[in-house]
Parts: sequence; structure tokens; C-alpha cells
Amino acid sequence: PVRFDGGGLAIDREQRRVRLDGELLTLTAREFDLLWHFVQHPGRVFTRSELLADVWGYGHDGYDHTVNSHINRLRAKLGDDRSEACFIHTVWGVGYRFEAVAA
Repeated sequence: PVRFDGGGLAIDREQRRVRLDGELLTLTAREFDLLWHFVQHPGRVFTRSELLADVWGYGHDGYDHTVNSHINRLRAKLGDDRSEACFIHTVWGVGYRFEAVAA
């Protein structure tokens, strides 16, 4: 699939465009890749190490903060409040999970 549409979030992989409730978001290349990876695996929990390997292409325990930083910036752009996230959910002690919850 080259498109995702759910919970007010619309992603076009070919054009690398993301819209939230019709508004175009400006994402970095890595933020887009991370979001696309999540939407391809809804409901699956990923550890930081798995995200580093899958999205960044490498793994190293010292780079966990890189994943956290990108997740935080992506959440801010998606309007995701950690306590009531609509898209990227923290699974404490494990990692992160994507779900598009209808608003």
C-alpha cells in the first residue's frame, strides 16, 4: 500500500505527504519514515532497538535517545498528548505502538 487513511491522519507514501485533519504537516525524512513504519504495523509494539534497526538501519543501545527524540517530535506534530495519544502509544518498559483512534 502507498496510502494510509485513519483517525484523521492521511499519508501518501509516493508523495511523502502527511495530512492531519486536512492540514499538511511538515515532517523530516526520518520522521516520515518512522511514521510510515508504524502505520504498516498497526497495533504491534516495537522496542527502541527494533525501530533503530528497521527505520535507521542500525542498532546500538546508546542511540535509544535518538528514537525517543524522533518520537517526541513526531508526537508534537501529530498533536499527540502522551496521556491521551491518538496515534503513538507508549508501552511502558517495552517501546511504542501505533494505533489510529477515531477522534
